[in-house]
Amino acid sequence: MNKPQNKILIALAFFAIYVIWGSTYLLNKIAVAELPAFMLASIRFIISGVLIFGIARLLKVPIKITKKQFLNTAIAGFLFLTFGNGIVVWSLKYVDSGFAALEISAQPLVILLLMRFLQGKKIQTMSMIGVVLGMLGIYLLVSQNHIITHENSALSIGLIFACMTSWAYASLFVGKADLPSNYFVNTGYQMLTGGIMLFMVSLFLGETWISPTNWSEPVLWSMLLLIVFGSIVAFTSFNYLLKTVSPEKVATSTYVNPIIALLLGWYLLDEKITTQSIFAAIILLTGVYFINSKKSIILFSRFRSRKSNK
Repeated sequence: MNKPQNKILIALAFFAIYVIWGSTYLLNKIAVAELPAFMLASIRFIISGVLIFGIARLLKVPIKITKKQFLNTAIAGFLFLTFGNGIVVWSLKYVDSGFAALEISAQPLVILLLMRFLQGKKIQTMSMIGVVLGMLGIYLLVSQNHIITHENSALSIGLIFACMTSWAYASLFVGKADLPSNYFVNTGYQMLTGGIMLFMVSLFLGETWISPTNWSEPVLWSMLLLIVFGSIVAFTSFNYLLKTVSPEKVATSTYVNPIIALLLGWYLLDEKITTQSIFAAIILLTGVYFINSKKSIILFSRFRSRKSNK
């Protein structure tokens, strides 16, 4: 493949991890306004998993794995998707999509702290500065009266943080777990098992399932985009970039995703962007930048390579 073609593919891949991943908050917000949260998430990931296996079959990629690998993908699927994504989708009923994206951008901070407390890893000076800035940014973000006074908003903020902790712990787990060597197959199993567990949670909670024939056009389009682009295209693009460009360039999606989410939520859903939110975003993303410095970039890359739930 010649260099011009490579440049085009790289540009398209960056568009995918910048815009598509940034837009998933908006798409979930639109869909969850009409559909039960866990039903929505289960349909998305079950269909995505089935499509991935179908693509793998067409490409003649072996999908057979060991029992231990299946168990580990199911654990990762629960941590990343069943709990991690399902709870966030539920929370989007009560908080703005841009707000959720900004809070979730602090994921590297949570991973760093877990590595310190669970594995005894020393936090570098640059990363410590990032932790302090990140905490300050989160405080400024969640302390706004117009946010915390909404119905279930305080609960949603806490649950989103719990989801970040789940993702952080999962990132440490998959770093050592025996998983399928092919990332595409690994993702397929995580999505399928996570989606099935989401389906079980939906049934347990007694959610009323709504036939796709009764979905509004915006919800149909949102689900289609989440399945095809959010769950498959963007993740494949991310892994392509990891093999093509430097990790620190790929890591820039951490800073772009919440900005995309904020702008889309403001423009399409009339979500409010306050001056305090802007300052909180600047401080929080600056903290993430320090955490994602070259001394910490390997940790970040490992974490993001497992995030197939965006």
